[in-house]
Amino acid sequence: MSKHAAPGRRRASAPVTAPRPRNGQPSGRRRAETKPSSFGGAAQKVAITAATSGLILTVALPTTAAVPEPIEEMQTAAVEEAVVVSADPNATVEFERAALTSKSDPDAKLRQVVVAAGSEVAAGAAKGTLATPLASDLVQTSGFGYRVSPITGSAGELHRGQDFAAACGTDVTAAASGTVTFAGWHGGGGGNRVVVDHGNGVETTYNHMSNLAVGVGATVERGDLVGASGTTGASTGCHLHFEVMVNGDVVDPLGWL
Repeated sequence: MSKHAAPGRRRASAPVTAPRPRNGQPSGRRRAETKPSSFGGAAQKVAITAATSGLILTVALPTTAAVPEPIEEMQTAAVEEAVVVSADPNATVEFERAALTSKSDPDAKLRQVVVAAGSEVAAGAAKGTLATPLASDLVQTSGFGYRVSPITGSAGELHRGQDFAAACGTDVTAAASGTVTFAGWHGGGGGNRVVVDHGNGVETTYNHMSNLAVGVGATVERGDLVGASGTTGASTGCHLHFEVMVNGDVVDPLGWL
């Protein structure tokens, strides 16, 4: 037979031997993976996977830290350490309520009063700007305005202020802060008289007093003593004749008290 293969026939090839599996494992079978038995190994794999994927994970690992005492035991311990305070069951317990005060400055209000021409003042603007001039309650005996004179009996006399009943020697006090511009005998019937200038054209006068407690130029505060009530000058009995003047004109004092 010729050494050359016959036409139309393939030359036989040597049989292909399958590659030998590595590590001696049979072909067609995957190598079995050993599952980690420890928590640490699993955590490492998770961490590696997270790091590869760009995630940040927080792994909670079991701890062996000491567990705090139960709340009940702590509360019991606190009660045992508490200091017991005993008190007389018949003792009187008093609670002082904080006083609520409103600091309204009447002197500031007085300074803000707008004084118009003469004795004209905006309605209600002056009310409460002056304090009562007597240490006792005010009892009106003769009002402001025209009246029959108790001295002469003539009608049409202008009573320039308010008369308030007061026993002789009753303290007479300044109706507001200011400067004393007159202190002495008043020849027009006022007897012992004090005049206090409160600024902004407002003045007050205190008449028929038995004695004076201030002199000209003295600075007084609201409520300061200026004298004592009496019956000096054109008077029919112990009382205080109180006047309020605005720019030299008398006005009814009740509109300012």
